[in-house]
Amino acid sequence: MTDNNLIYETVILGSGPAGLTAAIYAGRSRCCPLVIHGHQPGGQLTTTTQIDNFPGFPQGIDGNELMENMRLQAERFGANFVTGNVTRVDLRERPFRIYVDDHAYRCLTLIVATGASPKLLGLGNEESLYGRGVSVCATCDGFFYRDKQVVVVGGGDTAMEEAVFLTRFASKVTVVHRRDSLRATPVLAERALSNRQVDFHWDSAVSEIIADASGVTGVRIKDVKSDEETELACDGVFIAIGHQPNTQLFEGQLEMDTEGYIQTRNGTETSMRGVMAAGDVQDPQFRQAVTAAGSGCMAAIQAERYLDDLPYDPNLSCQKGVCREAGKSEG
Repeated sequence: MTDNNLIYETVILGSGPAGLTAAIYAGRSRCCPLVIHGHQPGGQLTTTTQIDNFPGFPQGIDGNELMENMRLQAERFGANFVTGNVTRVDLRERPFRIYVDDHAYRCLTLIVATGASPKLLGLGNEESLYGRGVSVCATCDGFFYRDKQVVVVGGGDTAMEEAVFLTRFASKVTVVHRRDSLRATPVLAERALSNRQVDFHWDSAVSEIIADASGVTGVRIKDVKSDEETELACDGVFIAIGHQPNTQLFEGQLEMDTEGYIQTRNGTETSMRGVMAAGDVQDPQFRQAVTAAGSGCMAAIQAERYLDDLPYDPNLSCQKGVCREAGKSEG
């Protein structure tokens, strides 16, 4: 179903820090952007119990609380929210079309802030242990493991960066990698291999995360060649086997790199004029809440400038942030 009379000036896909910051800025500069999000709004930060590195909160803040505050701020400036799974996006004609189930939303500008999902080990309890010993971000959570023992799973660049970073806090870092050599670039690999605080379990995989009521207490490690299993005591497990950008909807429509991240230029502009991308969906390097929020700000400002440069269309009139065919109502 499509309401042929409605054309939103700006639609934002995603409600993490990038999407909500974009909604705040879009709402302040133009009325009523539309935010479309899935059934678990707030992005990855909603799985983080304590955020200590987001500016402005000297005592830290709960991830859910931060995202709820950002949503309330966006609503204060007129952002509208729709819950649903986007099934298709059509950028081939203008206005753009975003399909949620059987309803199509049309817009003049689109901000993609769909994020990236961390690849997990496939163990039954790893998600339930988020914030209680399992993490996918050393920069976010390393501070909590001062003088403790941690395990890093992975052998690529991200895993080696995480392992070396964690040596600033942890008393011991053990890398578990399923091969007998690292996939990381030589510089990062050597940095980890030469660090005395980093141990390696080669040809190994974490087969179980052991926990009690207080959180992670250890891991069970399986030798992938002999199938022999051993237990290793630890206080935290950092999963660093990569991220999957949530960009499947845009394949063949927006330029992406080999990993599927949307490529941007001049800030947040994509290969399609009028479409901006912000946050982890276009950032394989930093993946921080504050950098996502910053790019959300940029995306909203660039969307506003794009709208300002559009030629005047006498057949459209804009009221409350929604463009309508002249002389027709929303109904």
